[in-house]
Amino acid sequence: MLDIRNINVYYGAIHALEDVTVKVEPGEIVAIIGSNGAGKSTLLRTISGLLRPRTGTMSFKGNDLTTMAPHDIVRAGISHSPEGRRIFTNMSVHENLQLGAFIRKDAGVADDMEHVLKRFPRLRERFKQNSGTMSGGEQQMLAIGRALMARPEILLLDEPSLGLAPNLVTEIFNIVLDLNKEGTTILLVEQNANRALEIAHRAYVLETGKIVLSDTGKSLLANPKVKEAYLGG
Repeated sequence: MLDIRNINVYYGAIHALEDVTVKVEPGEIVAIIGSNGAGKSTLLRTISGLLRPRTGTMSFKGNDLTTMAPHDIVRAGISHSPEGRRIFTNMSVHENLQLGAFIRKDAGVADDMEHVLKRFPRLRERFKQNSGTMSGGEQQMLAIGRALMARPEILLLDEPSLGLAPNLVTEIFNIVLDLNKEGTTILLVEQNANRALEIAHRAYVLETGKIVLSDTGKSLLANPKVKEAYLGG
């Protein structure tokens, strides 16, 4: 479904991603784990078209993404909930959700918004509220809801549990599982490696811009090197 092959991405002279290859099959949850600065967010930003690989290829369902504009990548079926939420804090919940559907011209936008509000009841409670006044957990729900408004086939989630209380972390991961059960394929970047590997069908370990391990989520959970480096064991 998503095929990233040997991409090399630079920030000026800094080689941020080196020959990175990642594949995502339909219906999977695929996790990318690694330490701060490993290149995890860079990978998602590159898939979204916000950064360009200098070499290598990216395709989605056989269509070349490598030079595609970000809005066309969203239109193709890939939506991104970024690190740090990046909601429009001076706009209401309703307006943020509307912006998530900016590429759509179909008649299903209102139904999809209702579906998002059913999934995130707190967003319904805050519907007309300025989103900058909400809690971190509520803002994270809004960021995911906004991404869902594009009706993606693949949802890119960048650090959805970052900075959240433990009970909200559990809630967010349950939402990720529910979305996947309903048919959304998910590429998840997450520093909480334990939780990510518990729900992932497959996972990749990214270190200083390179993929150093890949396996099923369960196998990486049991891998001694992964335990020592990322799981506190």
